[in-house]
Amino acid sequence: MLDLAKQHLSTQDEVMKMVIETVAFPQVVSTRNVFHDLMSCIVEQQIHYRSTKKLFEKLLGAVNLSLLTPTNFPTFEEALKEVKLSTRKYETIHNTLHFFQENEPDWTTMDDAAVHNQLTGIKGIGGWTADMILLYTLERPNVCPYDDYHLKQITQDLYALKDVKKTTLKNLTKKWLPYQSFAVKYLLAWKEARKNKSL
Repeated sequence: MLDLAKQHLSTQDEVMKMVIETVAFPQVVSTRNVFHDLMSCIVEQQIHYRSTKKLFEKLLGAVNLSLLTPTNFPTFEEALKEVKLSTRKYETIHNTLHFFQENEPDWTTMDDAAVHNQLTGIKGIGGWTADMILLYTLERPNVCPYDDYHLKQITQDLYALKDVKKTTLKNLTKKWLPYQSFAVKYLLAWKEARKNKSL
């Protein structure tokens, strides 16, 4: 699918063509574990695939866990005592834990909207977090996190936008359909390369 996405994006969008020719598509190995990745978003305010602080990874390592599950959560909770989290974060963590203790959704059979609705139905889980799960955990091909701060920054810079309101982004990203996820990941890779001065 990557080859099809590259061809489509390069044909439809000159900026994306330049980005695709400049940086490699980021290779990420998904955990495929929604619970684990949700917890990383809550604890770190960033999904671990994109994290630079690696706080979630360090907490797991402190209690010798590689994959967080509802079953081994009490062990992880010992590590959580070592960091200061807001009351709201603790509430969201326990709301999420309760949801997965009571439900076993088959994410693979749900369309993007159904996944989004199921996740944002958990108190404390917002749209951006649901988008991260769709993008990185479930690796859906056509997801655009319009509220992502970094995506807004990149598009404003590369496309010379005066504003980066959601409506502006939605109009811009229409040309990426049905491969929005690939475009987003390419743009994030572009920003990372610029940050590391490899461009």
